[in-house]
Amino acid sequence: MNLFDLSGKKALVTGGNRGLGRGMAEAMLDAGADVAILARSESVFSAAEELGQIAERPVVGLQADLSDRTKLQQSFEECVARLGALDILIASHGIIYRTPAEDYTIEDWDSVLEVNLTAIFLLNQLAGRLMMAQGKGKIINVASLTTFIGGITVPAYAAAKGGVGQLTKALSNEWAGRGVNVNALAPGYMATEMTEALVNDPARNQMILARIPAGRWGRPADMKGAAIFLASDASDYVNGVIIPVDGGWLGR
Repeated sequence: MNLFDLSGKKALVTGGNRGLGRGMAEAMLDAGADVAILARSESVFSAAEELGQIAERPVVGLQADLSDRTKLQQSFEECVARLGALDILIASHGIIYRTPAEDYTIEDWDSVLEVNLTAIFLLNQLAGRLMMAQGKGKIINVASLTTFIGGITVPAYAAAKGGVGQLTKALSNEWAGRGVNVNALAPGYMATEMTEALVNDPARNQMILARIPAGRWGRPADMKGAAIFLASDASDYVNGVIIPVDGGWLGR
């Protein structure tokens, strides 16, 4: 079981204030890591306090808009400074706009691609530099079922998540031999704020549930085990993979 022990490791989780990101931040704490969470909302501070109380040790919370490339770098550097090092990056932040493709605005397209793909690359690049210098590190990107499928009314989200999958493979090809494991998790249909519209749509809800062999929507806690695996020594020879956490949806 020591393979899964993260004691003494330093982890940064973007989007760690709620939803799947918070679930994975909890996982890092459960396994012994020191954690910083970075998010756009002011709720990042209360989330950090709550997580710290549960873990009985401080959690760093930092607010930043990751669509601002200057602030992204500054906030990343501040999180690393406050942690004292960086061993694990979980890039879990993201936004989504649901609009029929023929009506999708270029402004929404640019916004989603900047936050969901470009910011992921920049964070991976910053983390990768540090990790290669120290000879070891774990990067976990959060992909999606839309890394594999097209989705409906989410053209920018699907394009960005498809890009996250390919970026994960590309970076792994360059960095695996230099001690950095770059992998991704692809959540299935998870009951979070981002999917509230689908959960509340009776027709889409039933359609989705009918294809999930597990028979239910996923929860943030369902991401914990896979996140710990990819963050730990247990995955030292796992590189460039995209692991679905989807209740069997893709295999249906």
